[in-house]
Amino acid sequence: MVHLAVALEGAGWHPAAWREPDARPDALFRPRYWGDLVVEAERGLLDFVTIEDSLGPGTDRTDRVRGRLDAVLVASRVAPLTRHIGFLPTAIVTHTEPFHLSKAIATLDYVSQGRAGVRVRITSSPEDAAHFGRREFPVPLPDLVEEAGDWVEVVRRLWDSWEDDAEIRDVATGRFIDRDKLHYIDFTGRFFSVKGPSITPRPPQGQPPVAVLSHVAEVHRLAARSADLVFVTPHDVEEAGALARELDGLLVFGDVVVFLDETEQAARDRKARLDDRAEFTSDALVFTGTPARLADQLLAWRDAGLSGFRLRPGALPHDLTAITRGLVPELQQRGAFRREYEATTLRGLLGLERPANRYAGATR
Repeated sequence: MVHLAVALEGAGWHPAAWREPDARPDALFRPRYWGDLVVEAERGLLDFVTIEDSLGPGTDRTDRVRGRLDAVLVASRVAPLTRHIGFLPTAIVTHTEPFHLSKAIATLDYVSQGRAGVRVRITSSPEDAAHFGRREFPVPLPDLVEEAGDWVEVVRRLWDSWEDDAEIRDVATGRFIDRDKLHYIDFTGRFFSVKGPSITPRPPQGQPPVAVLSHVAEVHRLAARSADLVFVTPHDVEEAGALARELDGLLVFGDVVVFLDETEQAARDRKARLDDRAEFTSDALVFTGTPARLADQLLAWRDAGLSGFRLRPGALPHDLTAITRGLVPELQQRGAFRREYEATTLRGLLGLERPANRYAGATR
């Protein structure tokens, strides 16, 4: 069996996607748009969606989508429309305080009843840094990676800073919490000094899953230190196998940009039309073809060692529905994908145990 997720980005990953006949450019900043996408993703029994985010406006071109909503807030808004699918909004950790994001993701875990995670992203952009007054920028990549690792460590400690049974809620005695079951995290490092505890109780999952997109060795090491799952961008089966071996011990998802149609020619024609309108480049493999042929490729990569796939729909909603109504049935027919959800939490869907609290039984 394979794990399957989609990465949601505006009107789609192709910069001209907003000009497609079925696109909804007038709805990109409305809750209904995002709600429709995640409901469709859950219809296809997908493990989770990621929601992209950034701090800068991107290029100066005016022929592509500009502006975006906050990924964590979008996830919190649309999660109650679903019952099973997980949500991994993107957090730009280079310029975001871990205390604030730990609270936001814990809140999302409560709102979704145990289906939250977070995709950790770093940025080396001077334009992004200018929004926050960082005086020394750019920062060398090893320092950005070390900072991100400390960020995740702080967040994880904060999630554990309340024991699971810290809330007593005893009306008769007037005690709402057991203060001995709230813990200082006392983290001091190069980048952060955080005492804790959190102001939000431990999330339903204990530790919402943490994901990282990795292209280079330094970020591979961040994933090994800090993540539960890692997104990689192989371009062939040999590279997929090598990455799976290098990142052994993690859930390794291959990223693929997809343009799917019922025939190869229709997919090529649609991709060509989009390319004529705007140049498109990608760090990940770009697949143009039918759901059946994509299934062939994904299963070959699965056999090479990948745990699952995060598909990036080239245009929305077209390529999302091609995934849920074309690719998913194809994989089901081959016995490679679920026919119903088998768990109620994101950790459960990913086969991850709920972890014990690191502070349980410790004195304050």
